[in-house]
Amino acid sequence: MAPAIVSCSSNSEKAEDATGTENAENQAMAASGAAIGIQLYSLRDMIQKDVKGVIAKVAEAGYKKVETYGYSKENGYFGLDANAFGELLKSHDLVSPSGHYGMDPYLSGENPELLQSYIEAGKAIGQSYIVIPYLGDKLRTSADDYKKLAKRMNEAATECQKAGMKLAYHNHDFEFQQFGDMTGYDILLKETDPELVKMELDLYWVDRGEKDPVAMMQEHPGRFVMWHVKDMDKNDRTLNTEIGSGSIDYKSIFSKEMAQVEHIYVEQENFAEGMDPYKSIRQSHDYIVNTLMTA
Repeated sequence: MAPAIVSCSSNSEKAEDATGTENAENQAMAASGAAIGIQLYSLRDMIQKDVKGVIAKVAEAGYKKVETYGYSKENGYFGLDANAFGELLKSHDLVSPSGHYGMDPYLSGENPELLQSYIEAGKAIGQSYIVIPYLGDKLRTSADDYKKLAKRMNEAATECQKAGMKLAYHNHDFEFQQFGDMTGYDILLKETDPELVKMELDLYWVDRGEKDPVAMMQEHPGRFVMWHVKDMDKNDRTLNTEIGSGSIDYKSIFSKEMAQVEHIYVEQENFAEGMDPYKSIRQSHDYIVNTLMTA
């Protein structure tokens, strides 16, 4: 126990001070790249039914950050408005640096107000990044489509910047489809402003797309500010498994490129039959902290 807590004089006040200091330190660590986060989509089957219980379990598993998904003005964050969800995170010493927000209507020009609603909600819970999580099929049928998307992303990023936030893009593997001598992802990297539009690199989907993430990051330094870390089942490439149990060479990736990433999120889109999801996310967290980040 801290000396302030075991001191005979003014124990309650000193204990409160120590707790406040500890909480402040936890918040500072969580906001830095040293803490591991989780994309809450990993627990989507449970969080819609019991958001408070899931957030408590996430904190118990050792996580200090969460990345949100699925926000809407009508349903908020999993049924809680932004202020209530922000307070829930604080009560468990969690921060949320970024969130995934459905951007297809905005990117297609149908709903210009949508982005502002996301910015307002994200700022209310302390987020720095609005992340585009996916592109609908109809938005990405050609190289010209990707160029149009890049232009719209630059516009969205400018709006985020005005609000003191940033825009990022999260990949799957469809972006690595070739259009002549370039992939869709190449076009996004080339046509978006590197100072305004950052990338959240999903390392599993890069592997599924048969690309080299280390080469990508070395070619575009400073661009890939966030990672999604999920491992690939050794027998079935379409399935996820706990970090360190699959086929992706995470030791090499972390040893070469971890220094340039701001936020690292575990994400697992599916769990093995019989595996407790909370045991799974704790196992992944502990492997990253104890093995990958200490190598």
